[in-house]
Amino acid sequence: MKDYKKHFVITAPPEDVYRALTLPATIQLWTGEKAVMSTEPGSEFSLWDGSIEGMNLEFEADRKIVQQWYFGEQEEPSIVTIILHPHKKGTSAELRHTNIPDEDYDNITGGWNEAYFGALIDFYTE
Repeated sequence: MKDYKKHFVITAPPEDVYRALTLPATIQLWTGEKAVMSTEPGSEFSLWDGSIEGMNLEFEADRKIVQQWYFGEQEEPSIVTIILHPHKKGTSAELRHTNIPDEDYDNITGGWNEAYFGALIDFYTE
């Protein structure tokens, strides 16, 4: 199991980034895929047509998202924490993803950089 941590700068205020990560219609705008998402702790979510699935654990409006991502049978849950900080260019998104299975690490980190935050950065830059 591996952990991943990175900061991303997005040219939008934290409240806009939070909505882009939590509202299904807004997620669909920047991913191009239907999303199942709720800000209700304990609810399950699905992104990129089921490529990413898990459970929502905790939310702090406009600031924090904590989720468990599913990777089959794992002894310890894989936890994603995204904390949004105001930044002079908009938002600094602090990502921490723990307990990523070794065999999925390169795919997951590439996905964070390109498909997830890469697409979100592009969405607000265009």
